[in-house]
Amino acid sequence: MVAVVRMGGTMSDLVLNRRQEQLVARVREEGFATVEDLAGHFDVTQQTIRRDLAVLCDAGLLRRYHGGVSMPSSVENLAYAERQHLWQEEKVRIAQLLANHIPDDASLFINLGTTNEDVARALMNHKGLRVITNNLNVAIMLSENPSFEVIVAGGVVRGRDHGVTGQPTIELIRQFKVDFGVIGISGIDPDGTLLDFDLHEVRVAQAIIEHSRQVYLAADHSKLGRNALVRLGPISLVHAWFTDRPPPAEMADVLAAAGTQVHIAA
Repeated sequence: MVAVVRMGGTMSDLVLNRRQEQLVARVREEGFATVEDLAGHFDVTQQTIRRDLAVLCDAGLLRRYHGGVSMPSSVENLAYAERQHLWQEEKVRIAQLLANHIPDDASLFINLGTTNEDVARALMNHKGLRVITNNLNVAIMLSENPSFEVIVAGGVVRGRDHGVTGQPTIELIRQFKVDFGVIGISGIDPDGTLLDFDLHEVRVAQAIIEHSRQVYLAADHSKLGRNALVRLGPISLVHAWFTDRPPPAEMADVLAAAGTQVHIAA
């Protein structure tokens, strides 16, 4: 897996090793961990753990505290530029797989999120799509295909990611009933609850779900167990979840009860 981190003001590729990946998973499970506990658990020196933590905290995957580390904030998402490069290879695979499930001449919503921008890129070779979006990056990209019709929702434009939210956005979405709603998410609880950081963004996503015949979720494995403040709803709202790894075994019953299909981008 490849993530990109900002170090010293420049962008450089970071390949997470197996221990670093398991370290993030353990902190997610425990909520907080000390250097001493992590060194004992992984049977390595505290110096080795400190080096791992420095890399993971610089990448925004963990947050430093006095005496240890925890998961990032549940009330604030990572910066947009950082999210663009985290798990980039996985997001591209997810996007291509999802795009393969969208036929030509379909109508769809695409909302905010870096993975959804990869979905839009993967759709560029389609024909005759009718797209309603509140993501200006997606709108500009898809408008380059002359066979597409792209409708941009009005509202308040966020400078950090060129997303559009607000009541005018929701009112426009409610004027349509489309074939597919493509949504992203910031976190997925083990009980299947979909979570995000921004209440305005969640309300737009809820409108998209309500006015789509099929709802497709694009979310990589890092969203599992990630804390976020705002509840969007249960995963049963999603017809198909496109991800890069099989969900944990403890989610099997949740997904079966929800009737949500899971597609793995190998």
